[in-house]
Amino acid sequence: MTSNDTGRAAQDQGGQVARAIAVLEAVAEHGSSTARRISEATSIPLPTVYRIAQELIRSEYLVHLRTEKRFALGYKLHRLAVGLHDDLGIPRSVREEVHAMHRDLGMAAYLAIHRGTDFVVVHVSDSPQAPRLSPLGFGFHESPHATAFGKAGLASLAPDEQEEYLAGPLRAHTDRTLVDPGELRRQLAEIAERGIAWEHQEFVPGSSCLAATIKADDGMLLGTVAVSAPVAAYEGRLRHVEDRVRACASRAGRAYRLGAQTH
Repeated sequence: MTSNDTGRAAQDQGGQVARAIAVLEAVAEHGSSTARRISEATSIPLPTVYRIAQELIRSEYLVHLRTEKRFALGYKLHRLAVGLHDDLGIPRSVREEVHAMHRDLGMAAYLAIHRGTDFVVVHVSDSPQAPRLSPLGFGFHESPHATAFGKAGLASLAPDEQEEYLAGPLRAHTDRTLVDPGELRRQLAEIAERGIAWEHQEFVPGSSCLAATIKADDGMLLGTVAVSAPVAAYEGRLRHVEDRVRACASRAGRAYRLGAQTH
């Protein structure tokens, strides 16, 4: 096999993996889905969707609900999720705090764990009346300057790391996304001082998000708790929302520092 053949094979394999992930994400978005709906959501041809779905069923990443003619997430994904939660060490008390914040404020509530410059949303508490941000997938982690989670992470970086990020391309997701390096630098300094990060319609038009930092004893950023809601939901209660999210972050930080039980 030539080097060109090897490169094409690797590219094809990468494409297959990407399509399989797209199918899983399409099913996860709706809880279960028909092959036709998956095809429409992913732009993957229907015969290819069926082939990928069969492979995922054999690997236990999908199950086929025959009577409903739909596909649903398989049990192996649950085992992976349990492993991730164990790895990230999410105390039960922290999940309960996030749920209480959702209930008290009537807003979708989140817990994100930060690892260096990256973050992953590991727990969401929402409801039909207060749905989570959408999308939480494409672009969400690639544009930290446009999200409250990401801004909290950027504010925690060393000055040289922060400048390296600000020197790169800053994608605008909406006409309100802050992409001026000087303005963003000033905002990050304020976030570092206050411990809370706002984004107002910078990632999703019509929605705002507030995140408060969870820090270790040495000041290292462990994670963030956050809420999101339509802009109108904050009117007349900005201070109350800030105080409630700060309180949740404080209690979450205490739980992590005390090494609370994760199960």
